[in-house]
Amino acid sequence: MSHPATDHRQPTHTPVGLIAFAWTLVGVPLAYGLYNTVKAASALFGG
Repeated sequence: MSHPATDHRQPTHTPVGLIAFAWTLVGVPLAYGLYNTVKAASALFGG
């Protein structure tokens, strides 16, 4: 059984490009959905 204080594994490094791609993959549809939600809500509530 490994104790956290004696665990000497090196952390893995994720490439910055992969992180940016993942955020874009999630962020673009999320932003589009939020935009449409706000647009529809403003039409419903007299906007």
